[in-house]
Amino acid sequence: MRVRGRVRRVGNSLGVVIPKDEAERHNLAEGDLVELEVERRINLEEMFGSLKFSKSTQQMKEESRAGWGD
Repeated sequence: MRVRGRVRRVGNSLGVVIPKDEAERHNLAEGDLVELEVERRINLEEMFGSLKFSKSTQQMKEESRAGWGD
């Protein structure tokens, strides 16, 4: 069984919210004990721009093109 949920803050803790249709499909009810396998999905919008390079993008492009067509 594989179910996708969203992590949300519950007081000072974090909880996983399982959508109602998924809970019904797997016969889950409040109080049921479940086991989770955690696999974090990276949001590319958050990650974009977080990598820092020693050279500018333009410098890297120019270096990669050096020697082309010479």
